[in-house]
Formats: sequence, C-alpha cells, structure tokens
Amino acid sequence: MPFPNLDAVAAQFDENFASRGEAGAAVSVWREGREIFSLARGRADREGAREWTAGTPALIWSAGKAAAAMCVLQALGRVGIELDAPVASLWPEFAQAGKERITFAQVLSHQAGLAALDDRTATVLDHAAVARALAAQAPNWPPGEGHGYHPRTFGFLLDEILRRAQPGWTLGQWWRSHWAGLLGLDLWIGMPDALHGRVATTFPAKQPASAQAQPDPLYRALAEEDSLTRRAFASPSGLHSVSQMMTAEARRAELAAFGAIGTARALAGFYDALLTGRAPLPAETVARLSEPQSSGLDRVLRVPTAFSLGVMLDPVEPAEVGATAGRRKLRAIFGPSPRAFGQPGAGGVHAFADPENGMSFGYVMNQMELGVFPNHRALSLVEALYS
Repeated sequence: MPFPNLDAVAAQFDENFASRGEAGAAVSVWREGREIFSLARGRADREGAREWTAGTPALIWSAGKAAAAMCVLQALGRVGIELDAPVASLWPEFAQAGKERITFAQVLSHQAGLAALDDRTATVLDHAAVARALAAQAPNWPPGEGHGYHPRTFGFLLDEILRRAQPGWTLGQWWRSHWAGLLGLDLWIGMPDALHGRVATTFPAKQPASAQAQPDPLYRALAEEDSLTRRAFASPSGLHSVSQMMTAEARRAELAAFGAIGTARALAGFYDALLTGRAPLPAETVARLSEPQSSGLDRVLRVPTAFSLGVMLDPVEPAEVGATAGRRKLRAIFGPSPRAFGQPGAGGVHAFADPENGMSFGYVMNQMELGVFPNHRALSLVEALYS
C-alpha cells in the first residue's frame, strides 16, 4: 500500500457517517507544503440547511492552544526573552505566592500549577480580572513537582504574557496579524461578528448515566466534589455549556485555550507551515516542539501525558525526560512517530504534525463525544493514514 494511505482514510471517513454517528465533518492532510487530501461532508446545522464543506469553520476547543503557544514563542523571541527566564521578569505581579521562579517554559508545558483558579468571581469574559487572579494565586502544586493540563487558564496565561511582551496587542490580534493573515488560515482566536454565520453548529455529547461509573480516571475525578480536575475544568467561571459557546459573545471573545474557531484545512495547514519553514518561527524553535518538557502522570487528567512548548506529545514508557528513542508509546493519538506533536480538542477535534514524515493532519466535526482525547472517529482516520 502507498504511504500515506489516503484511500483507507476516505473509507474510514465514509464509515464515520455510516455507523459512528458523524453529523458534519472535514479532514485535511498536508505534506511538504501542499494539501494532498481533503474530504468534507454532512450538515453544518441541526436542520441540515447548510452543507459542510472544506471551508466550514467550527469550534475547535483546545486545538487552538497550539496556535496560541506559537504566538507566545514568536512574541518572546522578538524581544530576546529566553524560555528559561522567569515569567515575573516580564510580568512582575506574577511573582506573588511562591511563583517567583516559574519560567515561560514551565507555563507552556503545563507545569506552572495554575490549572484551577481559586477566585470564582473572575469570569472568562474579563481577561484583566483573570490575569489579576492568576498573578495573585498560589500554585495548585509546588512548582517543579509534576505537571497537569491547564484546560482553561492556559489561554489567559499566554494572552497576558504576549500582552506584556508586545504592548498594544492581544493574543487574538497577534494571531490574526502575524500568523493567520500571513499563512491564509481560516482559524480565529476571537472571530469577527460578520463571519459568525459561517460557523457550524456544535452538538453536545450525550452524558453517561453516571460519571462515577465511568472507567476513565478523568470522569471519576470530575465526579469528585472538590477535586483539582473538577476545579480546573470549571474555572475561570462562565461559558461551560456547548450552547453558551455557540453565542456571538463567545465567538468574538479571544478564548485561546478553548474557544478558537477554524477549519480542518486551516489546522493541518498551520502544522504544515511549522514543518516547511513557512511559519514565522526559527527552525531551532520548531525542532524543540518534538522534545518533551514534561511527562508522566498528569495531575489534572489523571493519566500519563507529555507536553513540549505549548503542544502535546504522545507519552512513552517512563524514563528520563528528553529521551524517547526505543521507548514504547503509552498512547498513540499522533501516529507512530515519537517526534509527532499536536493538540486535540474536546469532543473529537484533532490535529498534529509529523516531522519524521513531513506530514500534518486536521479533523474538525460538530457531533461531540465525551473526552479530551480523540475518539474512535478521529483515531480511525489517523490509523488509516499510517496503515
């Protein structure tokens, strides 16, 4: 069979609609600077009045985290700030409550210990209030002692860092001017009102009968009344339901960690730009994206995870951080290569880069399933690609 196996991807895409409950979706594969595969099908709204096309954008949830991280890497590089420097050197108020030595690299790799916000009055639509609360708060765990996914606070941390590094800019504005506009990507961190009519309607996942009965450690943790996991996914307050994320208010908000909107083509094209040198980042910075900065049992997700500089890696068998050769993957959502990196989004959205094979992948859909990792629909496409 040829590689990549695009016929197999097409077959699995068909099967997603035939037997796996797909409503509307698109998949895009790029290799060495061009899109080599694209499929789009289904309905972009509940009534089926709008057909899903390759140009249909949808809510991509956490898949926008990678775009936000690349903005911060670029912004810090432009002012000559090293990633091992303390965040407080740029954001002095951040040096409160034991956070004096937390570095930019630790923030980017989910080691900062600010996954859950204690201040429940700060809302997702008030960036200044969230930034003040993050600056004042003590870490959820001792800095340097493990890592944990920051599902919602991650975007506010990166946005404030960019604002300090590049006064006069917000993260969403920087992304549009320095990345999406430059590369021609239909991906927004804060979407203009005039474009809202293009966005597909997202359908919420069906809830399990009992979260406590779920075998997934994440859902068991979410059922615990005051667990770090539950608090991390609940803070900052506001915009917790799919219906709330479909409002104009949410679409225009620059919610980099969980509110970006984009197409499958844009996600795959973004990662292709990183691989081919079209992205406005030095090659040595892009090379570091394949190198784990944190790995092991995730304090929030309760399963092994690994992160680099703002992107996720597949976790591998335990060993010293940084050594990946010959170690078996514990999870393979990014294909077989140990150098692959990306960032999935809630409900099934998925995107990644494979530097070893010069290939990138993007998948966006509107019928969510439970989970923060790719589901069977997304993974069937990835597995087919490498079959």
